[in-house]
Amino acid sequence: MRLNQPLLKLPKSFDADRLAAEVRALPATAWLPHPGNYPGNDAVLLVTPEGQMTNGFTGRMAATEHLRACPSVMEVMGEIGAVWGRSRLMGLGPGAVVPPHVDVNYHWRTHMRIHIPVITNPDVRFTCGEQSVHMAPGECWVFDSFQMHNVRNGGVDKRVHLVLDTVEGEEIWDLIDAANSGTAAPPARPPRPLRFETVDMHKIMSPWEVRCHIAFLTDYVLPNPRLAAVLNRLDRFAAAWSSTWSEYEGSPAGLPDYRRLIAGLRQDLMASGGGNLPLQNQVTLARALGELILDVAAPDPAPAAVRLAS
Repeated sequence: MRLNQPLLKLPKSFDADRLAAEVRALPATAWLPHPGNYPGNDAVLLVTPEGQMTNGFTGRMAATEHLRACPSVMEVMGEIGAVWGRSRLMGLGPGAVVPPHVDVNYHWRTHMRIHIPVITNPDVRFTCGEQSVHMAPGECWVFDSFQMHNVRNGGVDKRVHLVLDTVEGEEIWDLIDAANSGTAAPPARPPRPLRFETVDMHKIMSPWEVRCHIAFLTDYVLPNPRLAAVLNRLDRFAAAWSSTWSEYEGSPAGLPDYRRLIAGLRQDLMASGGGNLPLQNQVTLARALGELILDVAAPDPAPAAVRLAS
């Protein structure tokens, strides 16, 4: 997903006081430390694999006991109408920061993150790329997480945002189109029961998705004398992946061949230095290729619980 600007306020707002009342009624034990151990950062898990108390990204998503205790939060999610993935209430203590980072992981390449401030203060600033804003209570924002971004709470009170991850269905894009054109929000659709993801990533990545990620990263690579050779090697990798897919599709029997292609690309990029090419967001091409394709395109049949800190 690429937006026309780093941060975009959607033409949608919610009753922050009702949401705040529910947040304040949650027990202290509901708040868990940030998985990246950022000081002053904590979260209440709302949508997780099987509704369990885990920061995992994959599996059948379901409401946790804390989401079921927050009917106003569920109303907001139902009104937006998306299919929901991993979602949380995210807290940021007084003086705390979310340090500058880029969300390179596969999850955020395929998802959009919605921020709805519930409890905040005027000294909270969200910066993405060259844009910095204060998100007011009840507003609804999306942002380009593939750009460098950070958050700082310069106030004396804790900030709490409702943070929802979704796979960008029609409901969200209707709101984005309205925000980009400066028009009113589209007519509200009838409320729907909450819908949750059952699939986060496929067992074997299709050749069409491989090519999609390569094209996405190609747009971000800065000009470099080695770029043409690297792009040629990536085209060859995508073609070989398509050939292997035509033989095995998603069958585990093809894993040795898929992994041979991945190992060969890694080796060639390392030998040529092509993996060190920088992207516009200060991430290297090797890291982005790894997290979007090479680490996830042909995973082990029973992958370990997933990674990550944002």
